[in-house]
Amino acid sequence: MNKPLWSARDTAAANADFKDIKRWTSRHFGAIQAATYTQTIIESLQDLCEGPQVPGCKLRDDIGPDIYTLHVARKGRPGRHFLLFRADSAQHQIDILRILYDGMDLQRHLTQH
Repeated sequence: MNKPLWSARDTAAANADFKDIKRWTSRHFGAIQAATYTQTIIESLQDLCEGPQVPGCKLRDDIGPDIYTLHVARKGRPGRHFLLFRADSAQHQIDILRILYDGMDLQRHLTQH
């Protein structure tokens, strides 16, 4: 029997983070690197359709209930950002709350959620 796929949706904050990351990367490293890094983030988001048990996901109850992180540096691809998300196991729903630089205080940037 196949595992059910999860659906993922972005919050406005996560969308803003994604746009800011693309813009910043393009400005500092060029359009080609921005496109490459954008694809790295997109692939991490797509991996979440397997649910919060996808390799690399970490439950972060220290930040909040049902909050997980997934670093975008996966499968040999470099990256410096985390996907912060909430997983609803009953609904097989993942809400992408933020996409944050891995040097940030994650809890501080998640206080509004």
